[in-house]
Amino acid sequence: MGRGKKKVHPKTRTAAFKASEPSEVVEAPHSFIIHRGLSCPYITDLTIDVRRIMEPFTATNLREKKMNRIKDFVSLSSFFHVSHMGIFNKASTQLSFKVVRLPRGPSLTFKVHQFTLARDVISSSKKQMIDVDHFKHAPLVIMNNFSGDGKHLKLMATTFQNMFPSINLAQVNIDTIRRCVLFSYNSETKLVEMRHYSVQVVPVGLKKAVNKIVVGTVPNLGKCNEVADFVTRDGYASESEAEDEQSHVVLAQTLKSKGNLEDHKSSVKLHEIGPRLTMQLIKIEEGLLTGEVLYHDNVIKSEEEKEVLRKLIEKKRKLKEQRKKQQTENRARNLKLKKEQKEPGGIRGEGFEEDADDAAAAASDVDDDAQYYKDEVGEEPDEELFKNDNNGSRKRFKLPGSRKYKNKRPKVDPTDAKKSSKSKKNYK
Repeated sequence: MGRGKKKVHPKTRTAAFKASEPSEVVEAPHSFIIHRGLSCPYITDLTIDVRRIMEPFTATNLREKKMNRIKDFVSLSSFFHVSHMGIFNKASTQLSFKVVRLPRGPSLTFKVHQFTLARDVISSSKKQMIDVDHFKHAPLVIMNNFSGDGKHLKLMATTFQNMFPSINLAQVNIDTIRRCVLFSYNSETKLVEMRHYSVQVVPVGLKKAVNKIVVGTVPNLGKCNEVADFVTRDGYASESEAEDEQSHVVLAQTLKSKGNLEDHKSSVKLHEIGPRLTMQLIKIEEGLLTGEVLYHDNVIKSEEEKEVLRKLIEKKRKLKEQRKKQQTENRARNLKLKKEQKEPGGIRGEGFEEDADDAAAAASDVDDDAQYYKDEVGEEPDEELFKNDNNGSRKRFKLPGSRKYKNKRPKVDPTDAKKSSKSKKNYK
């Protein structure tokens, strides 16, 4: 038989896997999208839809359980290069969405006013434009109306942008931009609208008949004598392209889709594929879901109250560090004691001291009982009356060897059993 393959240590295998990853994948922002709180099938579907937006740099098939905590995901974030985590939290009164920058914050908390699942958006659209290849590349991020007074707007816009990979305009391949995510802020209502679109580029200046031939669609020539009749036929000119001139662009590169050539005009069309989110920024925290509150939409505190909270947070942090230090020292001391007990001739442990104390206490109790008997009766008690049988031992009483298995039947030699049965028959 041949020898089996040599097992590779997990650390060696992990290091080799990390070394084989390209720099573009390692440097790109990755994300975890999870949901907590009360169970709801619609929130689960919304979580899956948001994961589709964040593809391909997200954990699409991430499985979570009720026993999992936020610390569990944070501990795995460094291995999977996770930089952001989105948390849907369902309470009895409202739904919140938290965006956390790992591993040390800040944390943004949004109140979700409305949401629409991707399947509902697609079913309501007349022309459905969905392609699996569109999710192989990260979407283009579009920020609208985030310019204004307030540092919370800049922080919110920066957080949304950093959740997706940045684009280098000098080296970008236009053919990889197949999706876009729109974040639009309304300064009057303070609401943020999120929309997800699929991008389609079609050539401009062609009749519908010619466009069908260019794209590769087989036309219906049943009512035509030849192809020229189909091309020159009236009513096939596209009037919508002439009306919407704002969508016309001159391509800087030749795309894979047919008819889109370099330095030629093409029309960019957007098809919404969902989901939709309407949310409002409520709170910004400095740390990982904890720490100083940098912004709050409902509560406004004075500088004195902020200073009191800072001192309280600093006090909690110092107490936590002190507990960690004490736990580390106790762990080191316990390991040292265990090591000394295992060594030959080492110190006696606490268990031996307890046994000795128990034996001494039992002996003193026997002496007290004997003295009490002598004072009351006036005679010396018998030796076996107050005899200590334990002798300081904590072991259980053991039955003698002959009585260990008192209910077990004794073994009989089979030859003796046959002889006894024959003798009984002869006797009968």
